Amino acid sequence: MALFPCSRLPSGVHCANRRRLLVLCVCVLSGLIYFLKGKRLAAVSTLLLSEVERREPALEGEELPVKTPWGAPLVWGDSESSAWRRDEFAHHNVRTGLAILAVGNYNYFLHRLISSAELHFLLNLYVTYYVLTDRPRELDPPPKLGPNRQLKVIPVAEMPGWDRLGLRRMALLASIIGERIHLEVDYVYCIDADQEFTNTVGSEILGKLTATLHPVFYGKPRHYYPYENDPDSMAYVADGEGDYYYTSEFYGGLCSEVLAMTRACSLLILQDQERDITAQELEESYLNRYLVNRRPTCVLSPEYSWWESPQVPEVPTKRIHSVSRK
Repeated sequence: MALFPCSRLPSGVHCANRRRLLVLCVCVLSGLIYFLKGKRLAAVSTLLLSEVERREPALEGEELPVKTPWGAPLVWGDSESSAWRRDEFAHHNVRTGLAILAVGNYNYFLHRLISSAELHFLLNLYVTYYVLTDRPRELDPPPKLGPNRQLKVIPVAEMPGWDRLGLRRMALLASIIGERIHLEVDYVYCIDADQEFTNTVGSEILGKLTATLHPVFYGKPRHYYPYENDPDSMAYVADGEGDYYYTSEFYGGLCSEVLAMTRACSLLILQDQERDITAQELEESYLNRYLVNRRPTCVLSPEYSWWESPQVPEVPTKRIHSVSRK
């Protein structure tokens, strides 16, 4: 039963005001419970408040959320907070890597991805493209790069089949970040090869640990999230755990943080493989398991991972687009 049915509210009250009224009433309820029923029941009310705050408003006609329930920035590229974050990084010589794994047919997308990054990705910063590929000649001749940009091609073994690729990528990224990337750049971002930058992606994305909201599940109740539900899997997320569902198509942060995450996920994957267990969403399941325990310090809105799908709501600006899902 809804606490405040729309039919009982004054007709002139805006939806955003109803949401603030709901949050206020939950806070009052929490205080009453605390004094009348003790701390244990107050904790339950606090969980309800967190759930209210976690429900993002619709993307049209309402104010967009710019904070997560734990206080991390929730990034929309044209927001005032994003402009402030870009200003904060404007005076620092930040070096950033973009790691791309392209094997088999995914090599087809490399030129398109890198060319689009040259137009839109961190244009005022030093950027190194790290391309892990089983077909190095696909980048011969290499794409034309601007100042302070460079391309490094790293040969990897062929990995036929999506499942095999999906379960090997974390280990490959952990290896190359640990052996090389962390010595050369400050931040590293990992992106699927079949993506395309379609609008400005600036230093608002920089954070200690950055994750991107999955566009299909943005704004949906938690029970829709495809968390791993097999309790025997190392990727298992129990009921009541988790704040958002994140995509594996774009994530990153400080090299040390991304290295720790990819190492932890690759270890969880290996433990499951030894017991013949495969998480339903492959590497994405382990990524979400990790981010339940270690919440990201910067959360990117679905502007930074977009699909053409009836299931995906509109966003103010599409910044990174899935080419294969057009």
